[in-house]
Amino acid sequence: MSATPVHLRPHADVAERVLLPGDPGRALRLAQQVVDAPKMLNHHRGLWGYTGIAADGAPLTIQSTGLGGPSTAIVAEELIGLGARRLVRVGTCGALAELELGSLVIAATVRAQDGASRALGATGALPADPELLAGLRAAGGEAAVGEVVSVDLYSAPGHWERAVAVDLSAAALFAVAARHGARAACVLCVSDLLSRERRRIDPEALERAEVALGRVGAAALLS
Repeated sequence: MSATPVHLRPHADVAERVLLPGDPGRALRLAQQVVDAPKMLNHHRGLWGYTGIAADGAPLTIQSTGLGGPSTAIVAEELIGLGARRLVRVGTCGALAELELGSLVIAATVRAQDGASRALGATGALPADPELLAGLRAAGGEAAVGEVVSVDLYSAPGHWERAVAVDLSAAALFAVAARHGARAACVLCVSDLLSRERRRIDPEALERAEVALGRVGAAALLS
């Protein structure tokens, strides 16, 4: 694959290990949280990204992917072309199991029910990289661990019976990583309750939950 990006215009080197939030604002906040002296990697198309020095003295990149599978697939593909090899999605999800708003979910597998991952050839459940998954579990404490299903729309019906949560992007990341021999994993914060009474987390609580999200995601990449 070509190392020349089309949609990212990097101003700094991409690290071998990358945290992937969807939200550009979250990318900035996580960069301020998990690395020293972050330098802007990208701002083209509003996809803010940063590279800095993590607690172990080695570089770590935090790059936003935008919303949904197609954007995530594009960003992941270009990052891998630029040298990324270990990628952890740090985003939000809707809880299908009995979970609390702001709690964390670690994806042991991601079920491909979105168009982007299926277009990349994914079917069924895609496994997280075992070493990254072990790192997430070690750092995640009481985080729920199970299957996440990736879809195009939360409102669309689907086969969600075995899943603990639903998101829009993880399967696309896993599918791109698998195509290129990269390693991928995913930890999510519950932003919505979907199983019974539908509730949405408030913005201040979500930003507080990001602290744990960044800590756990970074710990898996540093381990």
